[in-house]
Amino acid sequence: MAGSTPGAEAASPSLAPSSEPVAPPSPFLPAAPAAHGPGAKKARTLALSVGALGVVFGDIGTSPLYAFHDALAQAAAGGGVSRYDVLGVLSLMVWALILVVTVKYVLFLMRADNNGEGGVLSLMALTQHALGRRTLLIFIFGVLGAALFYGDSIITPAITVLSAVEGLKTIHAVHHLVNTRVTMLATMVILFGLFMVQSRGTQRVANAFGPIMCLWFIVIGGLGVWHMALHPGVFAALNPWFGVKFLGDHGFIAFLVLGAVFLTVTGAEALYADMGHFGRWPIQFAWLFFALPALMLNYFGQGAMAIDAVDSARLHHHAIEDVNWFFTMAPDALRPYFLVFALVASVIASQAVITGAYSLTQQAVQLGLLPRIDIKRTSETLAGQIFVPQINTMLMLGVLAVVVLFRTSDALSNAYGLAVTGTMVVTTSLSFIVVRRLWKWSLLAAAAFILPFITLDMVFLTSNALKIAHGGWLPLGVAIVLFLVMWTWTRGARILTDKTRRDSIPINDLTEMLKARPPNRAPGTAIFLTSDPDVAPVALMHNLKHNKVLHEKNVLLTVKTLDRPRVAENERVTMDTINADFRKITIAYGFMETPNVPKALGVCRKQGLKFDIMST
Repeated sequence: MAGSTPGAEAASPSLAPSSEPVAPPSPFLPAAPAAHGPGAKKARTLALSVGALGVVFGDIGTSPLYAFHDALAQAAAGGGVSRYDVLGVLSLMVWALILVVTVKYVLFLMRADNNGEGGVLSLMALTQHALGRRTLLIFIFGVLGAALFYGDSIITPAITVLSAVEGLKTIHAVHHLVNTRVTMLATMVILFGLFMVQSRGTQRVANAFGPIMCLWFIVIGGLGVWHMALHPGVFAALNPWFGVKFLGDHGFIAFLVLGAVFLTVTGAEALYADMGHFGRWPIQFAWLFFALPALMLNYFGQGAMAIDAVDSARLHHHAIEDVNWFFTMAPDALRPYFLVFALVASVIASQAVITGAYSLTQQAVQLGLLPRIDIKRTSETLAGQIFVPQINTMLMLGVLAVVVLFRTSDALSNAYGLAVTGTMVVTTSLSFIVVRRLWKWSLLAAAAFILPFITLDMVFLTSNALKIAHGGWLPLGVAIVLFLVMWTWTRGARILTDKTRRDSIPINDLTEMLKARPPNRAPGTAIFLTSDPDVAPVALMHNLKHNKVLHEKNVLLTVKTLDRPRVAENERVTMDTINADFRKITIAYGFMETPNVPKALGVCRKQGLKFDIMST
């Protein structure tokens, strides 16, 4: 794969950054004028970093709404919490952000790009290229990862918006009016409206996502700093010893807490999957210097409040209350505005996941994992702005059903982690093949580097698997259904292709037969679309059999989807002449592109294939 970043780095197993591939125009940013020089490059990186904050980090940026509260509630279920328990939970959350998101995704996996694109399907294609063939195991891994992503796409909008709406309970003026039914209805109205506007496109509002989320991170980080003044010692959670001690002291309860701790890193897959929209450097810059510090400060602030509550409860000899730590960080007078801000952030996070589901669907269709479905463009200038009506309807029904079924964000959090951890296990497993076969690391070096990540993923997966009976069955069930759909479609397409090939006549044999018995000739050009240019298309054979006629010029046209995200225009079309009557043409597209056959035929005319498109 010429131009592939991993290929260029294959000579060395070091983690030194490679040359950054040029990212295609982002569907969430307006087109920027061309500029040159170091200053222009820095300005573009900064602009893309701001855009990434609104798309890539929408999911993980809203995790503070529920992650710390759920983790501490799980810890308290074991018989109350102490100051050291709070520090232990915080330490686990902080080091999950550092190890899973920062080290594994931002510093390592984002180098395993497929011509600038990331995500589980891009990694599957890259892995197949590294092996030089398609294998059943890699196919299963890729399809499973894609299926799990759809489960995540159903749960994320529900839990983020529901968690934000539940903040109404912390506003004194209306808390007596707020109950589970009210939060459910409000959440469903917001989500229904969000899905209804998808067909109009998001280009106008998407330009504001970045600045809004930039302000969001500033606000939640600032609130964290403000509350850390209560207990500056909360910074001790940076010491991993507190996390290790918590795991050792609490046994099975600590293992359950890990499932809630994992909520801290949900959305990490988006860092990798959305790399093609923004490029590696802008995402890394935005995470390391903005999103990560803001998230850690916010979690520290919530931890400081929890420690203060633990001290107060011990002083007055009562149990610690179940508090919505995130919303109580804001002063009472500003809390209504903070709630509105959180709702906006949750909608942005939901929009990013919905858009990701559309993009994944487009990739799956191009790779032959799903049947052809209607994919509409909602922008004349931005290729990434697409709308898939069938997926939108299924996601909307699924999300609304999830809200009705689980009712609260606490109950929904039990279902959230399993889909994400499953996808992470798939991603890490596939990356081992890339490291070993494409980057040419030794077996010992590859195993030593990947094994800790696989172990960490498996620990989180096992912890979340314990929640299958309490909600984890939902993403698992969605993934199984979609896996069967993709498997059935690909298997059926393969059976049909093999049968068609057995029943067809090789094109070379057909040309010899036509020389012996020339048919009647019709003026002009006929173009036959075929998936296999080596055999005579069924339409051509029917024309000969029933109409007893053959056109003067005949083109066997094949549209191929490669294991690259995009194909350069000078590599788009290849032509091969069989004889004076027949010519093969192959039009190649990447799995992130939408085929445009008429436009490609225009390229063929420039390369010497003369025909009148209106009479062909």
